[in-house]
Amino acid sequence: MNRDVSGGRAGRWSAPRLGEDDLLRDAVYRRLWLSVLISSIGGQVTLLALPLTAALLLHASPTQMGMLTAIEALPFVLFSLPAGVWLDRVRKLPVYIAGELAIALAVASVPLVWWLDLLGMGWLYAVGFVLGTVSTTAGSAAQIVLTQIVPRDRLVEAHARNALATSTAEVAGPGAAGVLIRLVGPPIALLLDALMVLASAAILRGIPVNEPRPAQADAHFWRDLRHGLRFVRNERLLVALALAVGCWQLCQHAAQVVVILHATRSLGLSEQAIGLSYAGLGLGTLAASALGHRLSRRFGPGPSLLIGFAACGLGWLLPALLPSGPWGVAAFAAMQVLGGIGGVLMFINFLALRQAVTPAPLLGRMTATMRWLILLPAAPGALLGGLIGEHVGLPAALGAAGLLAWGVVVLAWRWSVIRRVRELPALPPQPSVAAG
Repeated sequence: MNRDVSGGRAGRWSAPRLGEDDLLRDAVYRRLWLSVLISSIGGQVTLLALPLTAALLLHASPTQMGMLTAIEALPFVLFSLPAGVWLDRVRKLPVYIAGELAIALAVASVPLVWWLDLLGMGWLYAVGFVLGTVSTTAGSAAQIVLTQIVPRDRLVEAHARNALATSTAEVAGPGAAGVLIRLVGPPIALLLDALMVLASAAILRGIPVNEPRPAQADAHFWRDLRHGLRFVRNERLLVALALAVGCWQLCQHAAQVVVILHATRSLGLSEQAIGLSYAGLGLGTLAASALGHRLSRRFGPGPSLLIGFAACGLGWLLPALLPSGPWGVAAFAAMQVLGGIGGVLMFINFLALRQAVTPAPLLGRMTATMRWLILLPAAPGALLGGLIGEHVGLPAALGAAGLLAWGVVVLAWRWSVIRRVRELPALPPQPSVAAG
């Protein structure tokens, strides 16, 4: 069949072409992006399979689900600050790759222990702790590796491209993951994630990065730790971002612990139906990833970040307003779409803003300090969501998260530090930073 495309020429079809200055034309960045895509596809299986293992096979209560999420966030509180000092002294790419391998081993252990008939919530807590520890160290390293590949003035675009890889996985991944989980069971499905993460690590191996080996002669742990904390404290924008995004993390974790329980127990959705609903998350992230860079250029990184907050809050409110029946299912799907949109708009601007104001020798400590600060409220948020879900109701926990998120939006908008940022700040010369 002939098609008339592109200037009226019949019989020829041309795929969409990348712009002349598109980041994906760079071979090094393209490898990093492909690794993110493959790892994200596997991650969609774990996103569903781990909580479904707890909810369906182990019959976890809302409080236990809250504990699972809280334990995964605990390593950020324990290890973020020392990890930041360490990351500023070592090469980041090997840490990133080692983290991918550790994730593969952790998730692959679940089907093995299940096959041995030894699986319990204690093992899932241990796996969650390992995943959180990897995210604390290798996750921070991954963010810094991006700055070693992409110019600083293109960080919003790079984070949006990475989010596009993640959202592409989120569109197709959940539906396929739901089918897979229904066919082979949640524990066995985790093997797919392990294989995908191993492939991601193989792609990362040998990527050329612009990273001179840090000097170690005058390294001093406590002095360097204090220097990193002092840098964040003295940057007014970083303080404002830490407060705002920390409050968002409390809301996010309060909602996250009851999402699967609400889907399975309040709405009665099957594993496959939950997977299809989660595809809405992918559609939201795909739309925001494609348009997020343009929105940031039009409205500014600060306002775009707050728009993301508002979208997430609205999404969490919907199940509280429409808790059951067909409208409840529609509200659940809409929550996923809005969460995808809001999460991408928030994080691509949050990550770019904090990296833009930080000198390269301090990126490890800044990244770890900011992740520590924003995730301090995560464990209390998870426990709070579990308690509200168990004693008041699952939709009520989601509604509480939505109301609090909108409160954060109002307060952050009134405090103009974030709202007035209309372009990425330029990094001033700081010759003394390398000494820290």
